[in-house]
Amino acid sequence: MELAKRQCAPCRGDTPRLTGEEIAPLLSELDGWQVSDERLRKTFRFRDFAGALAFVNRIGEVAEREQHHPDIELAWGRVSLAIWTHAIGGLSENDFILAAKIDALDRPA
Repeated sequence: MELAKRQCAPCRGDTPRLTGEEIAPLLSELDGWQVSDERLRKTFRFRDFAGALAFVNRIGEVAEREQHHPDIELAWGRVSLAIWTHAIGGLSENDFILAAKIDALDRPA
């Protein structure tokens, strides 16, 4: 399906949440993401704060282009993300598309 090549679609409050059956194949296309509390979650590790901050800035650029914004926690050597569709209080295809685009970003070691 190549999620990273797709674009996030505008979401409305009446967009249905994805079911477990729908989530499983999308999750299998991602690298190391987990579903917890109806959110996609992943932590990325870096050698230092500067590398983590640079990655956050790249995530911000993608999020703005897609008009879909993750919750980001930045700490020394670590970036933790939680992605879900706020308008529906759960997961939509947009969340998986954004996660795939984040996975495709270049990262410092």
